[in-house]
Amino acid sequence: MGLRFFIWAGLQPNYRHTSYMYSNACKLFGINRNPIIVSDVVQAYKGEGCMVGVKAFKVLLSLCREAKLANEALSLLRMMKEFNCRLDTVSYNVVIRLFCEKGDMDEAARLLGEMGLVDLHPDMITYVMMAKGFCDVGRLKDACGLLKVMKGHGCSPNSVLYSALLDGICRFGSPERALEFLGEMEKEGGDCGPNVVTYTSVIQSFCEKGRSLEALSVLDQMEARGCAPNRVTISTLIKGLCLEERVEEAYKLVDKVVGGGSVSSSECYSSLVLSLLRVRKLEEAEKLFRKMLGSGVKPNGLASSTLIRRLCLDGRMLDGFHLYNGIEKLGCLSYIDTDIYSILLAGLCQEKHSAEAAKLARIMLERRIQLKAPYVDNIVEHLKNSEDMELLLRLAS
Repeated sequence: MGLRFFIWAGLQPNYRHTSYMYSNACKLFGINRNPIIVSDVVQAYKGEGCMVGVKAFKVLLSLCREAKLANEALSLLRMMKEFNCRLDTVSYNVVIRLFCEKGDMDEAARLLGEMGLVDLHPDMITYVMMAKGFCDVGRLKDACGLLKVMKGHGCSPNSVLYSALLDGICRFGSPERALEFLGEMEKEGGDCGPNVVTYTSVIQSFCEKGRSLEALSVLDQMEARGCAPNRVTISTLIKGLCLEERVEEAYKLVDKVVGGGSVSSSECYSSLVLSLLRVRKLEEAEKLFRKMLGSGVKPNGLASSTLIRRLCLDGRMLDGFHLYNGIEKLGCLSYIDTDIYSILLAGLCQEKHSAEAAKLARIMLERRIQLKAPYVDNIVEHLKNSEDMELLLRLAS
């Protein structure tokens, strides 16, 4: 009865269920645990001689989509014919999407072919779903073959489809094939031309194969076509160069990008600090970070938190505190992870840097930053022996 009411509500002219409502309905009616309820309600309508229209079927198909029930959605598609409901592309797309997400591309392809038999034409949504589905299971030849199929149906590919295909080639193919496909996109131009996301995918493909210098040439190709790199593009290149011990090239890249203005100096240098830390070049990362603070370049929260945490792990609590002070002067403390305060305070207490510990404790009180549970006992034990009992009581509370 609850499901019937939900279907009835979805048929009202001035109302439409939201995805939130579909999610709640799936939980309330236990559709994942008892998927047969979807077909049972249709059979009940049939037994009572009730007409079930296209709109009602679409409500049930949307429930199947939310619950990821591919087979049940296919059964509903078949039942629509029994009730003389006209099948449409939207209904097929729901079912095809579910089989693509399930990885059953043979069934998805069969449904795609079936659409032509019932005088329906796949749209761009259909082809993009199929392309992603084929790519996800590593069937690149089938995915690329969709271009010829859709052009034969008079449907022109767009950048979304090309990007989906390129993503699959980058994941399962070779960087050379990805570069070749990128060239095809550049020749196609217009709506199919590559954008910053597609170029970044190819750059990442080269970097993951340990070929960051070739990835740099893709960046040059990208900029030559007037497409500016973004933060993800540059951080991917910096990481790749550092992993290959090409730190000097990473510095040159940062100087070039900062000079071009497409990515801020803060993001570029913060990415370089993080990459240096990943390859265990702590001294180099610390030197660069201090240079940033000295020149007024604000580091991002991840770089700041990661470096201070690394210094604390190495037992250099006082150095970590001095870096914290430098960050404070630039006014970017709000970016630091709150657990860094507890780690730093516990370390300062352990090494008996009382003045610095008291200063940090006061800052934590002012900013209402709570102590993390694992560090409370050590910090309180230290402050018991200090002169600032009032600070102890306030911080402990």
